[in-house]
Amino acid sequence: MDFEILGEIGAIETIAQGKGIREHSRLVKRYGRGRWRKRKGLADIRLSSGELCRAEVHWYEATGIGRREFKIKHIF
Repeated sequence: MDFEILGEIGAIETIAQGKGIREHSRLVKRYGRGRWRKRKGLADIRLSSGELCRAEVHWYEATGIGRREFKIKHIF
């Protein structure tokens, strides 16, 4: 599902970090070594259909690499 994040992401929490991330080895192979964390937060988004809504989004991030692979987990 394609979407665009509008504004800031709020209520950010860390779900897992380091080897606790199931996808850790894939992330290192694809983006490089770093202190990988899986995070979640709430954001206002625009869906590809143009609809605006609030959603819980998950992503991976590492220092020096940034945020990668955003996905929508729940739409409110």
